[in-house]
Amino acid sequence: MKERFFIFHYLFKSFIMDKHMVEVLLVDDNLQDAELTMRELKKNNMTNHLVHLKNGKEALEFLFAEENLNNPPKVILLDIQMPKVNGIQVLQKIKEDPRTRSMPVVMLTSSKESPDIQKCYDLGANSYIVKPVNFEGFAAAIKNLGFYWLLLNQPPEKK
Repeated sequence: MKERFFIFHYLFKSFIMDKHMVEVLLVDDNLQDAELTMRELKKNNMTNHLVHLKNGKEALEFLFAEENLNNPPKVILLDIQMPKVNGIQVLQKIKEDPRTRSMPVVMLTSSKESPDIQKCYDLGANSYIVKPVNFEGFAAAIKNLGFYWLLLNQPPEKK
């Protein structure tokens, strides 16, 4: 009887864990850009487990929740200009905490400003991508980004 309970508990827990696993955390207040990003990732079969948040405050609450610390996203796509807490502040919090430091963060933003680029890399951003202005360029950038970070990149093992 205990064995059956254990197996049921394990299967149930695995189902719940998989259901809550996030492959991509997209943090962007621009709904058009977010919808296009999500559509391109799904269209190219890059992810089924994507969470979209609209500001940095929501991102920090999500990332530092206990269940998400145990199952971190494969990649965080982070815009810079957002309300409440901006992307640079979110990046700084992620990279200064040992529990989240190894999470890959890709700055996906419209800012081409050299100080923004330098600041993000200084804080530990793994990549900095300027959103292309035209639809085709944006779609291609998201496809390539998804291919690299979700299929090719090898994340560190969980401790």
